[in-house]
Amino acid sequence: MPKRSRPRRGSLQYWPRKRAKRIYPRISHYAASKETRPLGFAGWKAGMTHVQLVDANSASPTYGKVLTTAATIIDAPSLFVCAVRFYKKTASGLKTTGEKWADKIPKEINIEKKVGKRKSAAGKPEKDVYDVRLVVCTDPSKGGVKKKKPELFELAVGGDANKKQEYVLSMLGKEISSKDVFKPGDFVDVSAVTKGHGFEGPVKRFGVRLGTRKSKQAHRHTGSVGPTTPSHISWTVPQAGQYGFFTRTEYNKRILMIDEDVKKINPQGGIVGYGLIQKSFILIEGSVPGHRKRLVRIRKAIRTSKFQPAEIKNISTESKQGR
Repeated sequence: MPKRSRPRRGSLQYWPRKRAKRIYPRISHYAASKETRPLGFAGWKAGMTHVQLVDANSASPTYGKVLTTAATIIDAPSLFVCAVRFYKKTASGLKTTGEKWADKIPKEINIEKKVGKRKSAAGKPEKDVYDVRLVVCTDPSKGGVKKKKPELFELAVGGDANKKQEYVLSMLGKEISSKDVFKPGDFVDVSAVTKGHGFEGPVKRFGVRLGTRKSKQAHRHTGSVGPTTPSHISWTVPQAGQYGFFTRTEYNKRILMIDEDVKKINPQGGIVGYGLIQKSFILIEGSVPGHRKRLVRIRKAIRTSKFQPAEIKNISTESKQGR
């Protein structure tokens, strides 16, 4: 009898499969950079469209031809720098030594209740500071998403340690735009919390094959849960449980466009399921994880990728279904 082999049903790379702690992701690693500027940005996923690109890659067999590809629209207004956070290096890793908050935070951001008593200046000697990062927040009043509470998160800054401190302190209480971080043609990593599905069986959760017509008792279950001795079910056996609402990252996504002319992307009546983009947007080639109206975090690509210019010939504005 011939040998029959196949990959296991369901990857064990992401484990445990449990709900994310919050509705927007956390980024713990950034690519090294010599330039003194933020290494990431964020925006709300608005929907998808398709664009016509002129292939500018000379090594491609379709060089010079017009290609139609899917693209994701990210509503990306400017981020407000509300604080600076200082870190020191310890045996167990980086540890926070203090924070310095902006004196005036606009009322539209509505962040006072969220930070509470944390708004206190903390001056630390420069010799004890190993790293500094920006604490930024979104401004929902500038986006098309209808919400009041902003998202609060960290952004790493590249460059030399001394220049980094000067930069973050000078940016305290100011705004950062997407053009300050990226440019069209850059490759980025996109992180978001995926769409939740609740409690699901092993067929949908792990891709287990359906039972045949003569399967006993059930059709949507695993054929074997392991040996009888020891009498214990291994964690590697596909079983029912939580599915979706996971933090996921997709690597090397190309930025096609960063623009403040929202007329190029807004159809009549707004994007379906989202609304009108008000300030600025980022167009990313292909799809990104997450549901529409959910915050998507973007960072510089940590894997090797070359700059590839994007020449857009046409953008479809007829219908943009949020996904």
